[in-house]
Amino acid sequence: MAEINFGKKVTLKQAANIILNTPTNRYFLRGEPGIGKSSLLKTLGASLPEHEVAYIDVPNMDLGDIAMPVIDRETKTTAYYPNSRFKIHLGKPVIMMFDEFTKGADPVKNMLHPMLEISNPRLGDIAIHPESIIFMTGNLASDGVGDNLKAHSKNRVISLHVSKPDSDEWIEWAMNNDIAPEVIAWVKQFPQAMASYTDGDQDGNPYIYNPKKMQDAFVSPRSLERVSNIVKARSKLDTDSLIAAMSGCVGEAASRDMQAYIEFSDQLPTWDSIIANPNNASVPESAGACAIVVFGAIAKVDKKTIDKFMEYIERFDAEWQACFAINIAKNPQKQQVAFSAKKFSDWVEKNEDLL
Repeated sequence: MAEINFGKKVTLKQAANIILNTPTNRYFLRGEPGIGKSSLLKTLGASLPEHEVAYIDVPNMDLGDIAMPVIDRETKTTAYYPNSRFKIHLGKPVIMMFDEFTKGADPVKNMLHPMLEISNPRLGDIAIHPESIIFMTGNLASDGVGDNLKAHSKNRVISLHVSKPDSDEWIEWAMNNDIAPEVIAWVKQFPQAMASYTDGDQDGNPYIYNPKKMQDAFVSPRSLERVSNIVKARSKLDTDSLIAAMSGCVGEAASRDMQAYIEFSDQLPTWDSIIANPNNASVPESAGACAIVVFGAIAKVDKKTIDKFMEYIERFDAEWQACFAINIAKNPQKQQVAFSAKKFSDWVEKNEDLL
């Protein structure tokens, strides 16, 4: 008999797959702050392009933001007209996310409640398209950020504990979303920054969210995306401003450590010098600098430069060559670039044991 794991976490990819394959169910995705729960709306929308997409920011809604009574003077009655944000007036199936539902005002949640039904979901007396997908997000009760879901709501939704992505999962996402290579390299070398306080034995971790501590900033997928914007603009900032902005985004411990990677980056050979002279461009010695070169190259390499870069990367230790090959092969935007290049194919054939 298979082992039954109660309370098991799911990844965002797994959550999306569950929702897509059981669309009439209503799911409550709960997880710690900043792990990307809200991004699932975009993922589902890409999978079902014929659906409308509606983002519903529940904590910032009042009853008047949901529907308004309109008077029919001939019949001397009123009817509810829904707010256009729900997209239900278009007559098409809708993917609807009730973001931070558990922080909404009770009257608002009560008004939205009939949409959680499997049979005949409705907003007031307005029927929802039967092929619509509706799910909600919120934080864990242990996060201590004011989430509340009553028993009659819990009985209508399926709760999924969404895990924080680990470093490898986040790096795969980051390489497809224009994140600064210095930030990716830092996460590669400090995978504990993607740990979760729910994992246990993390009280000494200076990077992550911890509800037991007073924190102004911490590392999360959301804050890493924001700090990437700061790192990209570093040439326009003085050192003190850069560290202050980074500290306000990911916390002081992470920003100080990340600053070292920025200094590595500024001392590395330029991309142009690598491509112009791959056999003589300087090769970094530290792991951090090597990581910056590898992840930066994945973002920059194209059909014209892949052969030259392969000449350069072959001067690195085998582990960094493999890191480049594995990660570019995972990148849907760069796979064709890599596998259409003879020097890359030759490297793969010669180094199969590293992959």
